[in-house]
Amino acid sequence: MAYVKNLFDRNFLEYASYVIKDRAIPDLEDGLKPVQRRILHTLFEKDDGKFHKVASVVGECMKYHPHGEASIAPALVVIANKELFIDRQGNFGNIFTGDGASAPRYIECKASALAKDVFHNPKLTDWAPSYDGRGREPVLFPAKIPALLVMGAEGIAVGMSTRILPHNAVEVLRAEIACLEGKKFALFPDFPTGGLVDVSDYRDGNGKVLSRARLDCSDPKRILVTELPFGSTTESLISSVEAAARSGKLKIQGISDFTTDKVEIEIKLARGVYAQETIDALFAFTECEQSISVNLLVIRDGLPAVMSATEVIKHHARQIVRILTKELELEKRELTEKIRMRALERIFIEERIYKLIEKMKSAKGVQDAIVDGFKPFAKEVGPRGIEAEDIERLLGIPIRRISLYDINKARDEMERMKARVKEINAHLKNIVAYSTAYLASVIEAIQANEEIGRGERRTKVGAFEKVDVKEVVKRDLELRYDKKTGYLGTAVAGEAIALASPYDRALVLRANGTYFVADLPEKLFVGENAWWIGIADKDALSKTVFTIVYKEEKTGFACVKRCVIDGWIMNKEYSLVPEGAKVLLIDARPKFSFTLSYVPKPRLKKLTEEFKAQKFPVRGLKAGGIRLAAREAKGAALV
Repeated sequence: MAYVKNLFDRNFLEYASYVIKDRAIPDLEDGLKPVQRRILHTLFEKDDGKFHKVASVVGECMKYHPHGEASIAPALVVIANKELFIDRQGNFGNIFTGDGASAPRYIECKASALAKDVFHNPKLTDWAPSYDGRGREPVLFPAKIPALLVMGAEGIAVGMSTRILPHNAVEVLRAEIACLEGKKFALFPDFPTGGLVDVSDYRDGNGKVLSRARLDCSDPKRILVTELPFGSTTESLISSVEAAARSGKLKIQGISDFTTDKVEIEIKLARGVYAQETIDALFAFTECEQSISVNLLVIRDGLPAVMSATEVIKHHARQIVRILTKELELEKRELTEKIRMRALERIFIEERIYKLIEKMKSAKGVQDAIVDGFKPFAKEVGPRGIEAEDIERLLGIPIRRISLYDINKARDEMERMKARVKEINAHLKNIVAYSTAYLASVIEAIQANEEIGRGERRTKVGAFEKVDVKEVVKRDLELRYDKKTGYLGTAVAGEAIALASPYDRALVLRANGTYFVADLPEKLFVGENAWWIGIADKDALSKTVFTIVYKEEKTGFACVKRCVIDGWIMNKEYSLVPEGAKVLLIDARPKFSFTLSYVPKPRLKKLTEEFKAQKFPVRGLKAGGIRLAAREAKGAALV
């Protein structure tokens, strides 16, 4: 059994680790989940400047993705609808209405210029074998921007989940520039559906936000929904409005959807109902307001970690400096090698060193002749000298190129490459300034793109109070009590006690001093001895003082207890008097007088006595009563 348990534990941990790292949670470095990374890798491989059928891309991506095509096409559509890293052609669905994309064989896509600039650099990418060993795929892309915050992400893994809200790309890049320059910055979500957002509890990516639809109430008899809250579609929002209308929480005449590329939902109000008085109900009972909890969980250094948006920006500020430094150093090495090779070619052709090999009859003789021919130019050749690889390259120069060799053109090319090396050296000395300039160029490219709205913010940031449904809903349900049958509820034919809402709770205080609180019932048996029934509103009850006069079981002496009912557990029965005590009188008025009568006994001359309830102190629910007299009580009555 121990072996089997260990086997299950080990296999479960491996499965959990796989789901967390290789499926559900995005990586901090490039902000992508594995399926998204494989899609972009496939697009980079197929890139020829033209659009490709999505079905073809999905088929190619299956070489890298071991989970089949079912997850590839939807993931590609989601990335494409972010409008940043994939250019699309055809019907990719509608994020407003929730309509799905056309079949993969009918739509086309390609990697955008921004994606190639931000992610694609094979020389700096770490590679790993694909799942079947036939190819290779990127471990992580060397991402130059925090795509994690730009795109957002949602994922449910084993024992953990992530929900990262999308942010405005331009604002994210400006925050990164501010971070590089040592300035303060703040980031807030920006949703593709627009709307309004309250970020007062955002907590830098690990709290929650309130997202609201944008409403046009210029016409008092109708309300237009022009932008949606995050996470809603026109279909789901309309369904929520219709459900609220059916339950009586809204009074509308009708609702129509005119959405195309812009949201337009018309809500016509019922007679006698106006827009301003309906807004709060829309926010309270429909999807016009959404509360969204966020959790910025990512894979960092191979392990799941909860981070803040600020920490992500700081990490990528360091990352872009590191990546751009590597790119510049790589370009410098390649240019230096090209300059050296161009110098060897120039000497080889201009000084006619190739003539020295004409009479050589062996490969060694050819090599020695070339090495000897370069000896007078050792200073230009450099400390490396002439290597066997250099000789092979020189011998591979075709005769046509030698005959058409342009000395001036070669020198101009050499000068341009040397100038570029100097420029690279200057950038490496001021790498932070170079990084900010690069980010500024990406911002310019985004703002120049009309298809993605020039990078303008779509969601307006503001502050608004969450609507309390208990305050908005109308109290139009009659709570009734039938003394004959002992039933209480909204479906009972009896005396009307109070007007209530579906969210209210009923408090029942019986004549024996016991009480309980329950949800507003349609029909509930509470007994025939209910003395006080009302709405269990703590604010109202805090001002209501209950006075109970009861007789002790053992002594028969009368006691008075004044208290406020300010706490309860639902459906639990409590008693305001000691066990076995008999309640003589209950009253909820702040001031009143009552008369206490005593059992006649020898030498007892005074059989009644009057008391004022307000003279006794208000105590806690669990406190005992105050003894009125050391005489056996017979009864009590109001004056």
